[in-house]
Parts: sequence; C-alpha cells; structure tokens
Amino acid sequence: MRRTHYCGELRRGHAGARVTLCGWVHRRRDHGGLIFIDLRDREGLIQVVFNPAVDTQTHALAHDLRSEYVIEVSGTVAARPEGTVNPNLPTGEVEVAASALTVLSEAETPPFEVEGEAEVGEALRLKYRYLDLRRPSLQRILRLRHVAAQSIRGFLNARGFIEVETPMLTKSTPEGARDYLVPSRVNPGVFYALPQSPQLFKQILMVAGIDRYYQIARCFRDEDLRADRQPEFTQIDLEMSFVDREDIWSLMEEMLVAVFREASGITVATPCPRMSYAEAMARFGTDKPDTRFGMELADVGPLVRGAGFKVFAQALEQGGEVKGICAPGMAGASRKELDDLTEFAKGFGAKGLAWMKVAAEGIDTPITKFFKPEEASAIVHAMGGKSGDLLLFVADKSPIVAETLGRLRLHLAGKLRLIPEVRYDFLWVTDFPLLEYDEAEKRYTAMHHPFTAAMDEDIPLLESSPLKVRAKAYDIVLNGTEIGGGSIRIHRQDLQERMFERLGIGPEEAKAKFGFLLEALQYGAPPHGGIALGFDRLVAILVGVESIRDVIAFPKTQKAVCPLTDAPSPVTRDQLKELHIKMDL
Repeated sequence: MRRTHYCGELRRGHAGARVTLCGWVHRRRDHGGLIFIDLRDREGLIQVVFNPAVDTQTHALAHDLRSEYVIEVSGTVAARPEGTVNPNLPTGEVEVAASALTVLSEAETPPFEVEGEAEVGEALRLKYRYLDLRRPSLQRILRLRHVAAQSIRGFLNARGFIEVETPMLTKSTPEGARDYLVPSRVNPGVFYALPQSPQLFKQILMVAGIDRYYQIARCFRDEDLRADRQPEFTQIDLEMSFVDREDIWSLMEEMLVAVFREASGITVATPCPRMSYAEAMARFGTDKPDTRFGMELADVGPLVRGAGFKVFAQALEQGGEVKGICAPGMAGASRKELDDLTEFAKGFGAKGLAWMKVAAEGIDTPITKFFKPEEASAIVHAMGGKSGDLLLFVADKSPIVAETLGRLRLHLAGKLRLIPEVRYDFLWVTDFPLLEYDEAEKRYTAMHHPFTAAMDEDIPLLESSPLKVRAKAYDIVLNGTEIGGGSIRIHRQDLQERMFERLGIGPEEAKAKFGFLLEALQYGAPPHGGIALGFDRLVAILVGVESIRDVIAFPKTQKAVCPLTDAPSPVTRDQLKELHIKMDL
C-alpha cells in the first residue's frame, strides 16, 4: 500500500491526478451501471465512482462492498459532472474514478450506524467505543483536544516553563477524595496511591529550583461520579516561584486567550472580572456563579424583620437569612408549578418556598396579611420586581439559603431560556476562607488543601478566629463551571506545621503523612504558587457538550466501569497471593 492522500484533502486542483486512498466505506449506492462509494478517513469523505467502462473487475468487486469495510482504492481525480456538485462537502467538487480496489478488511454489521448522528444509548456507545470514535463528530472533538493541548504546551514553553513528569505511584495522603490504592508485591503489606494531583511534587520542584513547571497530568480520584467527573482525568498543572496571585492570574488569562483562539477561533475578553468568595455567595449563592444572566439573590432580611410572618422571623432570630430571587415573567405560574418549585427547593434542604406574584393591580401572595402594603412594595422594589414577575423566598440557615436559591436560579434560567448559548464569561473567584468546620468530624478542614497560604494580615487569627482567615486561593470559573483552582502555597516549615496543627494533624501524623515535604521546606523554599485547570472540562466547554465523557477517548461510566474492556474485573487467587492480599467479602 502506498497511500498518496487522505480522502478529505482532495480538491478541484487535484483533478487529473492519480491517487491511492485508504479508508472505511461510509455508504454505498448502486445506480445500475455505476456504483458510488463514499470513502471515509479521519480527514473527511470523498466520492469514489466504479464504472464498468473503466475496469470491469474493479466494478465487480465493488458490488460486494458493505458499510465499514476497509478498502484501498486507486484511481484518477475528476471534477464532478455539472449538477452533481455537493456544496455541503469540502471535497464536493471532485470524485475519484476507481481503476483498482483491494478489500483490506471486511466488517460485521455495526450495532449502530456510524454514518449518522442518530441518538444511541451511552452503554452501547461505550461498549463499542472504537465504532463510536469513527463518527466524524467525535473525531473532531479529539482533534480539537489535541490542538488545545499543543496550544497550551507551546504557550508555556515560550514562557520558560519546563514540562516535568511526576510519579504515578506515590504515597497515600487521604485529605481530599478517596485514593486509588495499589498494593506492592515486593514490599508486602504496604500500598502506593495513584495521584489525586501532583501537588506535593510540584511544590518540591520549586524547592529544587525548577522555577517554572508544568505538566498535562493524569490524576485519579475514587469518588462518586457526575457529568463533569471521572475516576481518571486530565489537568493542566503548573507551578511558579517568586510570584504573587496577580502573576498567575495574568498568565492564565493570556493562556486561555491563546487556547480559545487557536482551538476554536473564539475571542476571550481580558482582563477577566474578579469577585470575592463572600460576594459570590451573597449575590449568586455559589462560589462558581454563572454571570451570563442576572436574577441575583436579594437579601430582604432587614425589610421583613419586623413583620409578623413567623417563618421569616424565626429564621432571622436563629441567625439565619431571608433571601429571594425574581423570576421574570413568571407571575402566571400555576399552583402545580409553584408546588413543583417548592419540592425542588426542599431537595436542597429548604423547609419550603414563599412567593409573591407582582401584577399591575397589586401583589398576589398567600402571605399578604403579614405585610403592610408599603412593606410589600419595599420588598418588590428591593428585588427589582416588575409587573408579571414572580418573587421566590427562602428563610433558613445561610448555607441552605445559598444552596437552594443558587440552584433555583440556574433551574429557572434554563426553563426561561435566559442563558445566552454562545457566550463565554470568565470570572476569578478570590479570597476563599482558608478553613471550614466539619460538623461530622468535629474539626476544621482545609477548604482547598492543607498547603494553601493564608492572607498575611489574617495569620494572627489562625488560632483565635480560624473561620475568619482568608486564603490566598482562587478559582477560575467559566459559565458557571469551575475549570481550575490554585493558590499561593505555604513555603515556611513553621507555618505549614501550624496549619497542620489547626487541622488536627499532630506532629507524629504530620511526619508520617507529609514528612518529606516538611523536611524539604527546611532547605530553602522559595515563595511559590500555581494552579490546576481541568483539561477535560475546558475541552467540553470549547466543543459545547454537557458531559466530559464526550471529550475523553475511553471514558468510564457513572459507575466507574469501562464497558469496552469490562474493567474493573476479578483477578485470580494466584495474583492476590502474590500481592499478599486475602479477600474478605
């Protein structure tokens, strides 16, 4: 075989050229004397014509071709006859008059059509992923993913970064999600862990003087899965020495501009807006707000504190909040629709949902009797309500109010079609709390991770008021999806030990889990910081798909199973014996 061209490369300028093509039969059409084959490879389709007047033997072989046969065709490129040009194909002005045909591989009838984009169940698609990946749409996605990765590498290489591979077999440090554990055969009874991120290694690279590191890294987390989660995933990981937050923000904005332009031709406006964690929670009820539309949360607590509505009053007396959102044009919502919204709210911990309908003739609400007309008008004004709008309220503890209204905001925006489809709103969320309190474990935990530095002015509060300490942490959010997060790190051993102590990790435990890091910090560690961006999430947004499974060549299902290879699968007793493992199920 001597393939001369890809199928999708041929144009009018190739007319008269002798070519040899290889690919899959996309579809076959028999027009009596002439047989037409659409031949497909990764670059596209070309029409091949088998004419008995050109070669009878080749024409006879073409009669037996079926979809997905792999063939080699030689022939001459010719302009299509007048009236037969296909303007929907890049190769639509030409065809190949075949003079030789070799069937390289026959194919069974596929369990679903490869040539179309018909809906196919995900389980079937993943079981026959090699067929699914033949679809032009998925091939375009993998190509775009490749272009994005190359763009990132080129951008970082040009700015003095060094790509360094960090270990895949490392130490278990269970402070975040569950680790995937790997038993050691040569060291019985102990285990490696697959990395949840290269965090500690990239910090050690800064201690080593690498100064600017990056890696497009494979990471593993044994956690419950959603559309944007996989047990193994890819992140753009980087770290820099002698930098502050502004340096990292500006570099990432430059990189995102380059990636979006080169991979998809999309222009990203910079600088990206910035918003503190406290402001994001107050206005949107989430630390990853979608800012493509309004419908922001309004605090009506001061307006309802003196009213006689017991539900609102009790929430405020117990230190909670009363907030609401304005759903534009929804004053005509039926009782069933309101009941459905109430059930939706209860799904996030709310006890219920109060409402007001704003109409030209007045305000319609079951709680009218608890408010004077001027009080109700003040609430409507504070929430930006207009005639025809529906006001929805939640009264509860602050986390429940934020979660419920944040979710309700997104739910209603989708229902009301308020979210622009082709728009990319980036946002830096900054000044996260360093710590949060885990009621179940009765201890403080790190909101990001234990290696995040506190704001210098807040360090004195670490023991006295730990929940008031802000972190030098930041997330980059795109259209309501967190695509990356990072921080300036702790680079002093005494501060790192102090952080461990605040987290309830004593000296012995700290030494057992993180001794290698603490020791490294004794030998001159530069101030450093970095970020990790979810590469799969970024590509999913670039191509406009909901699930990251659609941008990964061989993804797992939501049950962390690979239908193609049937992994995970049982192993033999001998394998377990070699690893000194005994099953106890």
